[in-house]
Amino acid sequence: MALAPSPPALPPNPALPLPWWGRAGRGALLGARARVRAVRAALRPPSQWSVGSWRGRPAQQQPEYPDKADLEDVLRTVGTFPPIVFAGEARTLEERLAEAAVGRAFLLQGGDCAESFKEFNANNIRDTFRVLLQMSVVLMFGGQMPVVKVGRMAGQFAKPRSDGFEERNGLKLPSYRGDNINGDAFNGESRLPDPHRMIRAYSQSAATLNLLRAFATGGYAAMQRVAQWNLDFTENSEQGDRYMELAHRVDEALGFMSAAGLPLDHPIMTTAEFWTSHECLLLPYEQALTREDSTTGLYYDCSAHFLWVGERTRQLDGAHVEFLRGIANPLGIKVSDKMDPAELVRLIDILNPENRAGRITIITRMGPENMRVKLPHLIRAVRGAGQIVTWVTDPMHGNTMKAPCGLKTRSFDRILVTLFSCYLISMLGYLLAFFFWSTLCILFE
Repeated sequence: MALAPSPPALPPNPALPLPWWGRAGRGALLGARARVRAVRAALRPPSQWSVGSWRGRPAQQQPEYPDKADLEDVLRTVGTFPPIVFAGEARTLEERLAEAAVGRAFLLQGGDCAESFKEFNANNIRDTFRVLLQMSVVLMFGGQMPVVKVGRMAGQFAKPRSDGFEERNGLKLPSYRGDNINGDAFNGESRLPDPHRMIRAYSQSAATLNLLRAFATGGYAAMQRVAQWNLDFTENSEQGDRYMELAHRVDEALGFMSAAGLPLDHPIMTTAEFWTSHECLLLPYEQALTREDSTTGLYYDCSAHFLWVGERTRQLDGAHVEFLRGIANPLGIKVSDKMDPAELVRLIDILNPENRAGRITIITRMGPENMRVKLPHLIRAVRGAGQIVTWVTDPMHGNTMKAPCGLKTRSFDRILVTLFSCYLISMLGYLLAFFFWSTLCILFE
């Protein structure tokens, strides 16, 4: 799929934002990063906000720790730990996302639904990183634009739950909420929330990011290694063959650049920018890792570069929104078909009153049927309010189904249709997207 097609001649569509080629002249687009820096330079922490002001709001999805004194002791310990990420890195990510918001970059975010202590090892980290590198080079080569690479890792432990308890064979226990809160084994001891798990989660996150930094800057991510990124299980597959064909084309392009005298040892060719993200769910942990940046006076949640508020915790008067409105990290908002357009506009205004490009990313999580009905209204409302956001789709969580064995899974065809639908609705207009959506549904049936 070409991500940067030649701009078609389309009539204005009031239900959709103007495509990137119609919003501003080239000079305005080139100044996106400069505008982000200028707005940020004038920022101050919001009034009537502190790192702990969320405690005065209703907090959803928080565990009940049995020993409050033990919890406070752990939080004081985590509060003394070094930051996992740095404020300057988060600021750079916001600038990259600002480029994506105006159509000059593509955002790729991926990783595990939830990290675990049991599966923590270097090979798993490397393989996830390698998949994202593969996807980014395909997108960059096909779309002819930079790809902002964000990993859903190095901190993605906590899991929101629709029910606080789980019952099996008459035994009712607290739900499993992620390895940083409790264990997944179905017994009373494992399901009891343990604050000391936050310390292990911190250590694993720091170690994961340390390895990711090494992969990103130590030569593993060099463009000359494109052909070596292929995963073992794809080597003898049609997809693997298609990837290797693209890798050879990249090698040919690099060979031409070298012959023309262009340096291939420049850092832009031998390293990769890579950021981490997770859902801002366990608020005591997030507060403990929030730091005031000495250069700007702004507060950053230093557990990750990018954080998002989930479908179950995005209440306008809730604790999660209160916490997130005061930190300067780039933020995401998970949106399902249940989101009211007016509420989305209000939520964006709370989290980004200065309307900074790159500050807000809207992550839609809905199947293709709901997307074609709901997404145009959300986009129209945000555009009508003049708000600058980056639109992203999460095709995994909106297409969950149960396999005959009882495990959650997704249909790959529905994932593709969801991706195409979001792209077409965002870029081409509702009526044209509806035509393509109908055609795609016929092709994938």
